[in-house]
Amino acid sequence: MQSLSPTELASFARRYRFAGAILRSAHVVHRGPNRVAVELRISVRQALKDLGAEPKRLRLKLRLEGVEEYRLQMRPNLAKVRIADARFGNFSGLFFVNLDAWGLEPGEVPKAHDYRASEMYAAGRELWWEETK
Repeated sequence: MQSLSPTELASFARRYRFAGAILRSAHVVHRGPNRVAVELRISVRQALKDLGAEPKRLRLKLRLEGVEEYRLQMRPNLAKVRIADARFGNFSGLFFVNLDAWGLEPGEVPKAHDYRASEMYAAGRELWWEETK
């Protein structure tokens, strides 16, 4: 797996089309006191490179290590749908991953409270990723 630094988050988010992606699985791994990891497996498309080519579908594995907070919640009365949008951020040394991000006003920058209001987010000290088969 490859580690992401805070400066690479924007380019990583542009590399794949998270809007319309499918969350395949979400796992919370407890390895002892204060040692929690969250692993997300997502089916995404590559970002468009050629206007004539169909974007290739890929599977990504994202792993947050040193997780300090998370919410993985599905309300029973809501329809299960594709990921509307995903957002990645880094605040106070924590990587935030949000898989149900809602639109912001033009020019508005997401803050930590925007991630915490989500029903599908996790925040950890390290973020790792890899393309899987």
